[in-house]
Amino acid sequence: MDMGRESRWEKDAMTVEIVFALVTAAVLAAAVFAVALALALAFGVSGPAWNGALVGGALLGAAAGVWRLVRVLRRFDAQRRRGH
Repeated sequence: MDMGRESRWEKDAMTVEIVFALVTAAVLAAAVFAVALALALAFGVSGPAWNGALVGGALLGAAAGVWRLVRVLRRFDAQRRRGH
């Protein structure tokens, strides 16, 4: 009976960790994009430079979000394997 509870608890913990990783990754990606957008607005870029700033901000934001997602999930997996 206890094994069933542990298994359910582990699954719930994994679900919470995945949601946490996704939410923090999305927030980080949005923040990085917002910084790039703010810099483009602050420097008054326009035309192709504006498009480049938006694309660059989106790419940097996506990369930061993926990095955060992978980092959180790897850390969780390492802790789970150690039994914490």
